Amino acid sequence: MTIAEPVLAPWLLWLCGLVSLTMVGLAVSRRPWVALLDDHALQHRWLAATVIVMLFWQLRAQAVDWLTLHLMFTALLTLIFKAPLALISITMINIAMVLLGRIEWSLLGVNVLVTGVVPALVMGIIWRVVDRRLPDNLMVFMFACGFFGPALATLASGLAAVGLMALGATDAEALRQALEYARFLPLLMPSEAFITGMLMSILLVYHPGWVATLNDHRYIDTK
Repeated sequence: MTIAEPVLAPWLLWLCGLVSLTMVGLAVSRRPWVALLDDHALQHRWLAATVIVMLFWQLRAQAVDWLTLHLMFTALLTLIFKAPLALISITMINIAMVLLGRIEWSLLGVNVLVTGVVPALVMGIIWRVVDRRLPDNLMVFMFACGFFGPALATLASGLAAVGLMALGATDAEALRQALEYARFLPLLMPSEAFITGMLMSILLVYHPGWVATLNDHRYIDTK
């Protein structure tokens, strides 16, 4: 989902922008471009995935004037490229949305936070738990990270948007609409989870080496 009109208090827009800038800065500090420069195939996959996700973001439902609903694919990008590159991709996509006139510049920080930082962080935590606590089983990885993780990431993103509206909405009607939207979150979670899980299943079967969060040796070679 994306907030398309400035219905939040200016102080909250600045705060979200600061948080988003900090998190993107942390992602850049991990120097993800080193892997890109060393692997030309990874460059092509990452750029192609970023463009494809940007195109999918054009398929959106305009629920109300200030809110658009669409698949995020942040969890999928996080699983394939890890959180730093995924967050950079989502930031680039949000900038593209601004340049295309879909959203205003003042909302860039909010949307990067809602569509990038929050779901990438949740997906990263789930992956870490699966990687360190659960058995080295490919089916466990696929269902926990491919289906369960994206559903929780979508839920966290939606709750973050609703929380921001409850914290600093400038319009009582917009707040009411946001609370109504929260009731439909359980219906939006399965679609993101299903598509992410389906694409992850295909990659795990045909191109497991493309999934950066998958340890081939642990999950495949030793079985």
